[in-house]
Amino acid sequence: MESFLRIKALERSDIPIIINWARNEGFAPGRGDFEIYRNTDKQGMWMGWLGNTPVGCISAIRYNEEYGFIGLYLVAEKWRRQGYGRALWNKAMDHMDGLPCIGLEAAESMRDVYQRHGFRPSSTTTRWQLISDGSTTEQRKSVEGFNLVPGSGISEAEVQTYDAHREPSPRPHFMHLWLTHKAGSVFALADQAGKCHGFGRIRPSLLRKGEGWRIGPLMADTPEGASHLLSGLMAKHEGVIWIDSPGLNQQADQILQHSGFSPIGKTIRMYRGLPPAGNIDEVYGLACLELG
Repeated sequence: MESFLRIKALERSDIPIIINWARNEGFAPGRGDFEIYRNTDKQGMWMGWLGNTPVGCISAIRYNEEYGFIGLYLVAEKWRRQGYGRALWNKAMDHMDGLPCIGLEAAESMRDVYQRHGFRPSSTTTRWQLISDGSTTEQRKSVEGFNLVPGSGISEAEVQTYDAHREPSPRPHFMHLWLTHKAGSVFALADQAGKCHGFGRIRPSLLRKGEGWRIGPLMADTPEGASHLLSGLMAKHEGVIWIDSPGLNQQADQILQHSGFSPIGKTIRMYRGLPPAGNIDEVYGLACLELG
């Protein structure tokens, strides 16, 4: 077998391999997620190959000339500690060259490794879990002046604008694919004029064993709005539900605990460069950990 690692742009035919790796690692990928990731920056996702054998992958998404995000950094267990991960990492960092800020989500065991590459911790991301019976934990209460509407009941431009003002960087192509993908459901809080005051998405996900659901993103003007959206998203979804909340929004923990969620894991958001600005107090759940 060849010992030389060839790093090639991710092909659509590679996606089932990555899904299997991510599922075995407990990432709980959502249905359709990786196809969306690939279409967000087709120059920023790679697979490493030894001959005809895939050994690892990484993504490095340049959102614009100011910000990028590294994720989906995986090496198959058989091929770890042989330098292949470092080669993939170097490929990603070369692609990010010149960006003022790069983000990533790190396991605690990798914190020191990333710090040696100039990344600094920003906050803790918590993964929460709820075992749902298909109903919500409390009677859904309306938020005065707002309607809970399906994604088709509000203009995409409104939701895109809302997201852009709360994320480190506008991500219109990613959000269009994320909001319109047939897997899952989108809900928004809209006022009488159709203006967006919060939105969220729930999608089916692949657990190590079986399937469940993941919520993300979850954004709202107020904690009450976030709670109302969360309740609407969970309704009629039975089984395991996961959501990843940013540590800089301290109210997210209270809302999730009140809704019956329990913390099951933590990662660390890290940045190289000045951390980007954003209304993180209005972000209660991240879209995904792979693209930030």
